Amino acid sequence: MSTIAPSATAPTRRRRTALWIAAAVAVLAVVAAGLAFLVPSRYLPWDTAAFPDVDTSLLSADQARIVELLEAEHRDQRPGTFYAEGVEEPWCADFVSWVMREAGLPLANPNSGHWRIPGVYTLQEYYQSQGRFEAAGGGYVPAVGDVVLYDNSSWVGQHTNFVVAVDGDTVTTVGGNELGRIRVHTVDWASDSAVVGFGRLAPRT
Repeated sequence: MSTIAPSATAPTRRRRTALWIAAAVAVLAVVAAGLAFLVPSRYLPWDTAAFPDVDTSLLSADQARIVELLEAEHRDQRPGTFYAEGVEEPWCADFVSWVMREAGLPLANPNSGHWRIPGVYTLQEYYQSQGRFEAAGGGYVPAVGDVVLYDNSSWVGQHTNFVVAVDGDTVTTVGGNELGRIRVHTVDWASDSAVVGFGRLAPRT
């Protein structure tokens, strides 16, 4: 009776498959690490920072109202259509408009006069028309309640959110429509190339 020697092909294939899987996992890990290093946190789905502890007693009444509203909306996580009067659209500028109206500081759309400004560029136009726009790199230091205006064509284009805390060249922001939610993250405003400028809460004194 003859016997058939076991084939070495199957173990070899298994080893090759395991090596390919290990290589793919390593590549994915490098890509994820690169994204975490290069991409601003507002674009990362795993960035889930908690709302910061802000001492509102140190703020003006207008700043305190904005921070309190942002904290409540961050907790409640309402849909974007709530801030956009039922319209299905990118809603970061709608969110800014809604918060400002609720704080008793309504904006005015340069095209319609309405409180809601649905576009980031139009939001910038509004602040420019009010003499309250500060271009990035111009020496202005943002303050709580200011609106950050972004334009980064490499990632998601235009965006806007609020400053709720300032620590040197870093600000903590809260914004709507950040991956479909209201989220908190930090921005190195002095070096982030996506930052176009700021809409000041208060006029210059």
